[in-house]
Formats: sequence, C-alpha cells, structure tokens
Amino acid sequence: MVRESILLALVALPTSTLSLHTSPGLPFVINTWGGPFTAATDAAYLALINSATVSALDAVEIGCATCERNQCDGTVGFGGSPDESCETTLDAMIMDGTTMKSGAVAGLRRVKHAIAVARAVLHHTRHSLLVGDLATQFAVENGFVEENLSTEESKGRCEEWRARNCQANYRMNVEPDPSTSCGPYKPLPLDQSALAWAVAQNPEPPSHDTISMVAIHSSGAMAAGTSTNGASFKVPGRVGDGPIVGSGSYVDGDVGGCGATGDGDIMMRFLPCYQAVENLRRGMSPTEAAEDAVRRMLRKYPDISSGVVVVNKKGDHGAAASGWTFTYAYRGGEMNATAVVTVPPLTAKDEL
Repeated sequence: MVRESILLALVALPTSTLSLHTSPGLPFVINTWGGPFTAATDAAYLALINSATVSALDAVEIGCATCERNQCDGTVGFGGSPDESCETTLDAMIMDGTTMKSGAVAGLRRVKHAIAVARAVLHHTRHSLLVGDLATQFAVENGFVEENLSTEESKGRCEEWRARNCQANYRMNVEPDPSTSCGPYKPLPLDQSALAWAVAQNPEPPSHDTISMVAIHSSGAMAAGTSTNGASFKVPGRVGDGPIVGSGSYVDGDVGGCGATGDGDIMMRFLPCYQAVENLRRGMSPTEAAEDAVRRMLRKYPDISSGVVVVNKKGDHGAAASGWTFTYAYRGGEMNATAVVTVPPLTAKDEL
C-alpha cells in the first residue's frame, strides 16, 4: 500500500517545474556542485578557450585533476573520506564521446592523480577498469609516483569516528552489533527478514562526494569524467558508482552527456547517467531526462540522496536531485565567469 502511494505520487508530480537552460555556446563545460568545484569548471573551460590543441578529453582530465589537487570539499582527491582502516582510496573514470571508449580505476591506492591514471587505462590498454593494488602497479609502470594519500586531518577524523564506536558505518547482518561496536565483525545467519534491504539511515548529513564533468569542444566532440574518494568510513575495498560507466558519468557525442553524484551504492543499480542520455535520445529535454532518471530511483528508494546533471550536444542543460538541494556549475561560449544553478530536490510523497 505504501509502495503504491509512492508510485502514484511520483507519477502525479507536475512537469511545470521543468526548466530549460539554453546553451551559452561552445565550447562548454558542466559539472556537479558549485562552491569549490567551480575551480574545476574554470580550469576545463579556460583550457578549451586558450589552446587549439586541447581536446574535450583533455578538458575533462584538467578539470577533474583540479579538484583532486584542491581536495574539493574533502571528497575528491587525497586526504579525504577515509575507510574503516583510515586509508583514503580513489575512484575515477574518463570517457570519450566519439569512440565510446572509457578508462577507469577503482580503489586506487597510494597514487594521487586518479583521473590521469584512468586516462592511461583508456589510452594504453584494451580494458575499461583496473582496481586496487594492481591498478597502483599499472600506474607506477606508467610513470606515476606512489605516495601516502592520508593526511593528519583524515587520520584524525578516522580516530574520532573510532572513538564514537565507529558510528555511522555500512555494516549489516553481523555481530557484534554494528550500531554500537567497531567489530571485528562476523556474519550472522540470514533469514528472509534480514534479506529485505532497507535504505540505511546515516546520522551524518550527506556530503558532496563526487565531481562529474562533461566537456564539449568547439568542434562538437564530447567527453565525460568522474573523480571521487568515495564514501567516508566505507568497508575497505568498496567501490561506488564513480568509476562505473553509465552511473557516475556517461557521454555519447551524438546525443549528450551526464554526470551524477549521491548514494553510489544505490545509484549504480540504476545507471542513471546512461538512462538520462538515452532519455535525450528519445527526445526529452535535459531537465526531463534528469528528472526521469531520479524518479526511477525514488520509486524504489524514497530517501535516496542524488544529483544528476545532463547536457545535450548543443550545450542545453538541466538537472534533477533528491534528498538534498543540489547545485551544478557550467561555463560556455563567451561567458566571463562560471554560473552555478541550484536544484531543489524531488520527493516521493506518501499520500496515505
């Protein structure tokens, strides 16, 4: 009954809120989040404007690398989002909208330049994704330097978390009770009720967790990319949606591109960016495409935090969100500064 009411509420959501942000012209850059993330928008856009040899792929790498160096909001790059063992690991992906080829790394250890390693995967292998220590080995073989990704701040944050009995965490169906203990944990026997998934209620507020960027060259060529240090206090080895093609980002130069952020463990089940780009192909506007992708997730997970930004091949753009007020940044044409758009969240209202 509750599920039926949620579905009815979502179907009944008005379309009058849809807005079309028309293209300011090419070249064009758009990415998740404003604030410190606008430095990435500017870096990518200025690279396209100031050099005839910079490609859309170059611009995405430059933009994401800027956030990695700046440690945007503490959730991109080194020194942020420590896992249970207090280590920072990185996920990144980059995709060419002409060839549809992508390169990605996940759980990358001890190498700061995740987006650059992802691009090395794209250019120097026939693969799409390398993970963990073996991704680090590949990076070193390709000239990258191993170094500690932790900082005094990230280590201190982890110690504070442990002092709070490791609250909140991502463990479930284990003993001792993960709501009061740091473990070590052992799995409990599962019954049918334990198998029923519920969205975990994290007492900590949601954080900006990813930069996802789409760039359009003046020629019309497109690229997309994502970089993140993932969820804070994750189970070591966890990989989120950032390096997953079609989830954290996606691009098809014939149609458009998408970037996403939010609860990656849920979002990767829906491939929202792939869905949004296919929505563009079906004739939806960027905002319609984004809202449809978010509503698909809300139907199953009414409490999900998400943000999806979409741009068509002309540079028209829009976005949708749930669970938080989302922002995105863009700059294109002859704009002399990056603009930030605020996107209020969609909700799944219970009409009982």
